[in-house]
Amino acid sequence: MFILMVVVFVLGYVAIALEHPLKVDKAASALIIGTLCWVVYVLGAEGILHLGFSPAWEAFLAAHPDSHGLHAAHEFIVESEIIHHLGEISEILFFLLGAMTIVEVVDQHEGFKIITDKIKTTNKVKLLWILSLLTFFMSALLDNLTTTIVLVALLRKLIDDKQTRWFFASMVVLAANAGGAWSPIGDVTTIMLWIGGQVTAGTIIMNVILPSLVCMVVPLAILSVTMKGNVQRPAIDEDEVEYTTEKERILFLVLGVSGLLFVPVFKTITHLPPYMGMLLSLGLLWVVGEIVHKDKPKEIKDKLKVTAVIQRIDVPTVLFFLGILSAVAALQSAGHLNILATYLDEKLGNIYLIDLAIGVLSSVVDNVPLVAGAMGMYPIADAGAVGYQASFVQDGAFWEFLAYTAGTGGSMLIIGSAAGVAAMGLEKIDFIWYLKKISWLALIGYLAGAAVYFVMFGL
Repeated sequence: MFILMVVVFVLGYVAIALEHPLKVDKAASALIIGTLCWVVYVLGAEGILHLGFSPAWEAFLAAHPDSHGLHAAHEFIVESEIIHHLGEISEILFFLLGAMTIVEVVDQHEGFKIITDKIKTTNKVKLLWILSLLTFFMSALLDNLTTTIVLVALLRKLIDDKQTRWFFASMVVLAANAGGAWSPIGDVTTIMLWIGGQVTAGTIIMNVILPSLVCMVVPLAILSVTMKGNVQRPAIDEDEVEYTTEKERILFLVLGVSGLLFVPVFKTITHLPPYMGMLLSLGLLWVVGEIVHKDKPKEIKDKLKVTAVIQRIDVPTVLFFLGILSAVAALQSAGHLNILATYLDEKLGNIYLIDLAIGVLSSVVDNVPLVAGAMGMYPIADAGAVGYQASFVQDGAFWEFLAYTAGTGGSMLIIGSAAGVAAMGLEKIDFIWYLKKISWLALIGYLAGAAVYFVMFGL
């Protein structure tokens, strides 16, 4: 049964990776393995737990010395572990739901149009730098997936040629992943590390922003030498209907961005989980929307009210996270991740090599379960830890470098990140084209940023 859990996980992962050829949404595969891993775990509970690989089971027995037999194993899994892990997963999911809704509200009110209307240049190099820097900082505020969706929509208004638009969209993916890595609300993996207590908001920003910036700037510098000419703008549609006024766009842009920036402040002041701050921001934005639109025609209200915007949220992505995090939690509870951590320590024995390997893997395998696995493999060390264990304290080098590698490593393949998958779907970017044109730039940027972090802290 212990091995069967791994088999179920691997088969499910293959189904997720082959989502497009199989024509089965990855959320469905994730939900299946998220459930089946726990089913196999509870059916083989005694045999699995008696192997002695689960630190959580040892802690449970120490706290309940009178517990024994199948009843104790079921109590541990059903009443302790599932509830514990569901609480941690729910914090991430509610945070993402709140953030995605806020961004959708701003986008539906055309708040981002205020920014994009300022871009006038047609020079390829200038436009690439402007869009990349805009993406880098927007991604840190909004999240890399949402920023990519917004910027790809913008590119359709700025660039007419498909191949040129592919190139710019691909660079947007690289910049979005780099921008999300250093922000506690910019990438789902950094969000996970922040909510899990592995990193704090201020420290991750200060220590990872420079490597992330280098990861983006180095490819841009290379392209600045090789890229020539101007872009061709598409024809403007004069009949496009506008549902919001200039003042409303500014209001909802300011409120949305302020609400997202308020979340780290809320956590610092109250010490409550970040998702509560996110839900508070969403609630306040919701109230403002109800007041602003109360006297408008039903047609406009049905388009702009939060109740309408919620229907546009990418629920399958949220369910994918639920399924995959549930599966990883089962492997953590049973002890599989403890074995993997021991193996990596013995074979690599260096936190930088381990994180670099995770980053490269994240271009092939989704970075969410990789980071969830790392969080399960390596517990947060006590503040007074020394030597090798000192890297695993809160804000330790292992966690900071993991945020960088897992966040930026996915750029090496178009399917390696949520931002890449979104751009691929929106612009129909070809996998092989990306591999030939962009992957080598992403690899150079990834290694350059990693080298900067190592010089800053590893030496």
